[in-house]
Amino acid sequence: MKKIILGIITLFLLLSAISLDVSAAKKSAKLSKEDIAQMSDTIDDLTKKIYGRALLSPQDNEELIGIKIRLDNQMLMAVNPSLAPLYFKAGNIYKLRGMKSEAIECYQTVLENFSDTALAPKARASLEEMGVEVKAPAAAEEGSEDDDGI
Repeated sequence: MKKIILGIITLFLLLSAISLDVSAAKKSAKLSKEDIAQMSDTIDDLTKKIYGRALLSPQDNEELIGIKIRLDNQMLMAVNPSLAPLYFKAGNIYKLRGMKSEAIECYQTVLENFSDTALAPKARASLEEMGVEVKAPAAAEEGSEDDDGI
């Protein structure tokens, strides 16, 4: 009987801890306008370094990775159109550094989640320039609508 009660209490505490972690993660994942402006400035600074032929320091790499993680976490919460430029700029940095798979991921995020922004055609062009075959989400939806109408 003691083992059952102890097990129930342990399970309850575990579930409570998980619940608190999830709610804390949701709160910390929300990006304020200041956070977005800070990330944009950091990405602009890294872009300047790359164009200036400067090497990125380990700290620069950590900042870029941190920005990408924060963007991805925010996208799990809700799509925010103000993130489109950050994804596009991060894609440009990855592309300039020869990190093709990361660049593709950033550009694809712009296409899939921000297709109505001015950056979507630029992201498409960058992907095509990299040799990636691009299917527009809107075109895929239209094709499926045509199939349903037959």
